[in-house]
Amino acid sequence: MKQVITVEGMHCGHCQQAVEGAVRELEGVTEAVVDLAAKTLTVVFDEGAVTLADIEEAVEDQGFDVVR
Repeated sequence: MKQVITVEGMHCGHCQQAVEGAVRELEGVTEAVVDLAAKTLTVVFDEGAVTLADIEEAVEDQGFDVVR
């Protein structure tokens, strides 16, 4: 499944790396790409291995806000 998530609080390359790295560590995630200008995270994942809530929690654990 491919999902685009709006994330508030990302401003720089370090923010981008933190979010992408945290999400990529989750089992079942095959792709995680941040677009700083659009304030989005595009993630491709296996719904049988990880949930959208798990991905959102990983982003929030890095100190950023997921816009629902």
